Amino acid sequence: MSTLLTEAERFFHDYIEQYPQEAHRLHEVREEILRTGTYTQTLQELTYGAKLAWRNSNRCIGRLFWEQLHVIDARDALTVESIRDTLFHHMEYATNDGRIRSTITIFDPDRVRILNHQLIRYAGYDTPDGIIGDSASIAFTQLCESFGWSGSKTDFDILPLLIELDGQVSLHPIPDELVLEVTIQHPEQNLFGDRTIKWYAVPMISDMRLEVGGISYPCAPFNGWYMGTEIGARNLADTDRYDLLPLVAKQLGLNTSRERSLWKDRALVELNYAVLDSFERSGVTIVDHHTATKQFARFEKNEAACERDVTGEWSWLVPPMSGAATHVFHKDFDPTVKRPNFFARSAPAEEPSVPSGCPFHQEVSR
Repeated sequence: MSTLLTEAERFFHDYIEQYPQEAHRLHEVREEILRTGTYTQTLQELTYGAKLAWRNSNRCIGRLFWEQLHVIDARDALTVESIRDTLFHHMEYATNDGRIRSTITIFDPDRVRILNHQLIRYAGYDTPDGIIGDSASIAFTQLCESFGWSGSKTDFDILPLLIELDGQVSLHPIPDELVLEVTIQHPEQNLFGDRTIKWYAVPMISDMRLEVGGISYPCAPFNGWYMGTEIGARNLADTDRYDLLPLVAKQLGLNTSRERSLWKDRALVELNYAVLDSFERSGVTIVDHHTATKQFARFEKNEAACERDVTGEWSWLVPPMSGAATHVFHKDFDPTVKRPNFFARSAPAEEPSVPSGCPFHQEVSR
């Protein structure tokens, strides 16, 4: 209780600075914690806290837009059907026909969980003939199969949702119309031969917990929009994901017999260009890494004007290609973890844990 009270007081001091008319809430919250051992946040408090959690996310390059976060309060969704329908609503609202809206949906802090890493992700199958699909999803795919799900065993099967309510898990396929995908094609080259390569439009992270004022929300799926390198330099290029660089290099006629030919670098640039061009032609929001880091510079300037220090993790803020061509590569960042924030869901709320990833733009560990 002492930790909860301390975190609540810290949050409400900041909150009351923003909303001085709510000064009475600090006394009310103290009384509620002492009486019941916890407290319930208002929608305004929850909304403000969620936005601060984005602003405090050390691994996120996209924090310039923290005030534009759309917050959906789903704490009263306490049936499997209402949870499922709320998640479907999040997908539709956030996708917005490609004009992506940064969105978070916050469920009851005690009764609801989602087992998925992301609301939308591709399955992975470990077969005798090799891995099909996303190798990062193999274990979760097997878990879905244990609940009776069966995929088509293509490279891009959409996984179902696994929703946990009061300890009971149920499986829910996602309607096709809720999943916007972009076919990746280079405007000038055939990078993939006869293979069709695509990626889903919105990264909706669902396995991190939101912590606001000492209250932990383990089910709070959220999204921003993609930075191109997340798809082109990581998901499609990493050797333990889709590993497409050798195929792209072959299609481009590059010399792969020597590392110093820089075939990986040259293939990587064309693959990333294909991702950005494909999203743009499809009318789907995406940002390139050079623009993203310039936006982060504006965020730093805004925070300085408000006399707030900018914290960050260098290894996450520097993009996974052409890092030295961005200003963040040449800076040091204070890695102090501020609250409210997003944390690994497995970490107890009372521990000073470290965020496990960028909640709005980075979906993979470095």
